[in-house]
Amino acid sequence: MSSSTVRSFSFSKNSELEQKGQSSAPNSGTQSSDGAQNGAGPKDGSSKPLGKVSGIVNSILHGSGSLPKVMSQESWGVSLARGKYVHEIQKHHIRPERFDDYVALVSEAFPRMVKESNNRLRLTGSWLTEIGELDTAIHIWEFDGYPGHAQEMDRLRRDPVYQKFLKDLRPMLKSRDNQICLEFAFWKSRPPVALGGVYEMRTYLLKPGNLLEWETNWRRGLECRRQFCEPVGAWFSQLGKLNYVHHMWNYPDLETRKKTREQAWKVDGWAETVYNTVRLIDRMEANILLPMEFSSLK
Repeated sequence: MSSSTVRSFSFSKNSELEQKGQSSAPNSGTQSSDGAQNGAGPKDGSSKPLGKVSGIVNSILHGSGSLPKVMSQESWGVSLARGKYVHEIQKHHIRPERFDDYVALVSEAFPRMVKESNNRLRLTGSWLTEIGELDTAIHIWEFDGYPGHAQEMDRLRRDPVYQKFLKDLRPMLKSRDNQICLEFAFWKSRPPVALGGVYEMRTYLLKPGNLLEWETNWRRGLECRRQFCEPVGAWFSQLGKLNYVHHMWNYPDLETRKKTREQAWKVDGWAETVYNTVRLIDRMEANILLPMEFSSLK
């Protein structure tokens, strides 16, 4: 909201009150909560927005007014994140006619990258989309914090085999993108394990300023869901496209997924979680994924 919009709002509100025969300010000479005298404007002649307007501006900038005093973005990261690792979520949009070539290429290149990193670079998992954004591969990489990410990226930039891999990869893709994400502190990512079945990646684009409120509600709601289904991981974006949250679940099949979600609605607290979080979302999607043969989670 621009400053001119705020001033316009204040003017129209004052005019309404004056038409009703009321003053828009308290009695002359009384003191407001911030210690300023209300009988006269500031010495510089600027008008102070009404308390209601200040609340609106604060809500736009920082989310719901029902939250505690807003923390800085740095504090949010410390509060919300597990802090041990950073994860890179890569998304590859594959040209349909090169699909088989792509699978063969990454199936050879990615295990080699992990092996040569001496455990400084780990592949959480690699999947192909079965339902949703088709001809798409999702890869989640794990690094030992930002220093680990910087070290591995520097090593790969100097690796001629990896550079050849990139040269061979690019013609196979329509596009690709990535995000650097942090794990939510309450939801530790699964280590390598063969779970079988299907994976669901749920992606939420939050309205700016609502991540803390989202985390507060989802941390409670997870206790309802995990009675029936153990989560795989959850991340929020820090670099790349911002205000994104990703959740991953594993199910034996889609029928089990349906029954599991229905069971959650019978648990006290789940309906409240959905109600409190859906209003924070700008956009959401759910993709059903199948693990690739070399995936550490499959």
